[in-house]
Amino acid sequence: MENGSQEKKIFVLDTNVILHDSESFRHFADNDVIIPITVLEELDNFKRGNEIINYHARQFVRSLDELCGDAIFNSGITIGPGLGKISIRLEEEMAPEIKASFSPLKKDHRILNLAYVLSLKNKNRKVILVTKDVNLRMKAKAVGLQAEDYTSDHVKDVKTLYTGTRTVAVDADELVDRLYAEGGSLPLAELPLEKALQPNEYVIIRSASKSALAVCDSNREAIKRIEKREVSGIMPHNAEQIFALDALLNPDIPLVTITGKAGTGKTLLALAAGLAQRSLYRQIYLARPIVPLSNKDIGYLPGDISSKISPYTQPLFDNLGVIQAHSREDKNAPHYRDLLEDEKLVITALSYIRGRSLVKIFFIVDEAQNLTPHEVKTIVTRAGEGTKIVFTGDIFQIDHPYLDIHSNGLSHIIAKMQGEKLYAHINLEKGERSVLADLASNLL
Repeated sequence: MENGSQEKKIFVLDTNVILHDSESFRHFADNDVIIPITVLEELDNFKRGNEIINYHARQFVRSLDELCGDAIFNSGITIGPGLGKISIRLEEEMAPEIKASFSPLKKDHRILNLAYVLSLKNKNRKVILVTKDVNLRMKAKAVGLQAEDYTSDHVKDVKTLYTGTRTVAVDADELVDRLYAEGGSLPLAELPLEKALQPNEYVIIRSASKSALAVCDSNREAIKRIEKREVSGIMPHNAEQIFALDALLNPDIPLVTITGKAGTGKTLLALAAGLAQRSLYRQIYLARPIVPLSNKDIGYLPGDISSKISPYTQPLFDNLGVIQAHSREDKNAPHYRDLLEDEKLVITALSYIRGRSLVKIFFIVDEAQNLTPHEVKTIVTRAGEGTKIVFTGDIFQIDHPYLDIHSNGLSHIIAKMQGEKLYAHINLEKGERSVLADLASNLL
């Protein structure tokens, strides 16, 4: 490797990159990839378990085993056609520049040291440390080593991310009147559109004195007017909430994403729609990813499973309480606790739902911005016949230490799925929790 061509780069992968994407080593074109032996040691600690990081640890080791040979510890093994080589490198003696500032006992620093030593030995090649740990990237740059985030699954510009809604101004009131007439539809060809509507995209049609709410059909031939309606005692307060409920209640749209800041009603609307359609589904699943604030998972917490996940699922029960309060006048509406006892409604952490059969399920995944793109893909690809999946979250409020607005699974699925007939997305902009909550969300 030391005498390789100048054009090819050397990428040194950190453990968190592999735990984020077990196939990451295949995404560096014809450049060479190095896996520090320290990374393999760390992956060994993640092989057992049911979390997605455990899957990635196991899958990477399997992929490596398929490529394995004696050369993997020397010149490296070709990853595949058109790709570079992958090799495993043993630790190097700590360079004085690294040892002077960083403890050799920390595994991150040993990975940093290997990348740094390789950069010294490969003067004619660019050596880049790839890590999702921003602190390690800063440390690398402090010693003059180039470091980058793993960005193959990043959404490049969230400012242009699909919102699922738009306002269309028309000159004539007559177009709006036709939406309110019998049939309530209007051919797309008659609308003054600067950009074509996507399937299931929602629009506010507005003339000088009138307006109407509509949705583009999945074949992109016409828009159809939609009406405001109460669902499970919950009445939508703005156009975006009306749009969201329409998508949630449409049986022809099996995948829905709803984004918005705190207090916009994302989870409340999804729950209300699920409960209103409980007769159509075998079960309603409501789950959240668990993102501990330390490096210990919930297995270290005292108590049974219910006690461990209670702090994470309590906001979901709070939303159920709101729905229960609003629907108390409906004598036929069951109490949500009865639905829980009958397991018609299942509320839990996402990790405890993995592996269950997702056939004829209304599946709500809350706080989806804390999922990786691979986790989102895993959930959607498990959807069986008659299942509807709803992801809700705020891409600007991420708790996961190695995700951001560009790399989280919720941003990823919105960018990839827009334009598909089976998908709808709505971004909720107006907070409805309270004037104070909305003010705090905007200013603090």
